[in-house]
Amino acid sequence: MKTLYVIPARGGSKGIPHKNIRPLGGLPLIGYSINVARCFADDADICVSTDDKEIAAVAEGMGLHVPFMRPDYLATDTCGTYEVLLHAVDFYHQKGIDYDRMVLLQPTSPFRTKEDVEKALALYREDIDMVVTVKEAASNPYYNCYEPDENGFLSISKGDGKYTRRQDAPKVWEYNGAVYVINIESLKKMPLNKFTRRVMCEMSLHNSIDLDTEFDWTVAEMMLEKEK
Repeated sequence: MKTLYVIPARGGSKGIPHKNIRPLGGLPLIGYSINVARCFADDADICVSTDDKEIAAVAEGMGLHVPFMRPDYLATDTCGTYEVLLHAVDFYHQKGIDYDRMVLLQPTSPFRTKEDVEKALALYREDIDMVVTVKEAASNPYYNCYEPDENGFLSISKGDGKYTRRQDAPKVWEYNGAVYVINIESLKKMPLNKFTRRVMCEMSLHNSIDLDTEFDWTVAEMMLEKEK
């Protein structure tokens, strides 16, 4: 299958300013995703989608050609990933290049490994919409998630509330944002949150760290320092 690797990197980050090009362990954050993509694809099949000239310059400084600058209407706070991915697919289609599937690698997952991507790719089939990496959820609706009932009293979110030990409750999972292997035909029909044929690929908590705040960044730096 012909695969496009997409690394979306908007310039207007608020939680961690300029995070996509901020050095982490001596490498710009976006560099971790570029290096992982290069384990699987030639540079011609790796697309950094950005609206920011500095981000584009950092990617090109690593030898990766940035094929286009994302238009302004795809660089707002309200623009979703779905529109960005469709724009990339259409860009290559207009050049006469059509892909069967897409691997979405968000720059905020620097501890994602080659092996994590390999596992996700191995689970992909043409009859599904997407393989998505997950981690075990920090909170469990069968055990410690509650919602107010019609009287305003808290009740367990799911189940009968009889679980007294977390390890006895059914496991639940949350997206970790690291790897998405997407059927492009499915993508053309609907956004990712509408997919029903989703297959999960479990990742470790360590590899699942997602950088969204300065606290997350501090944790990542400490992890890198410990690994040294």
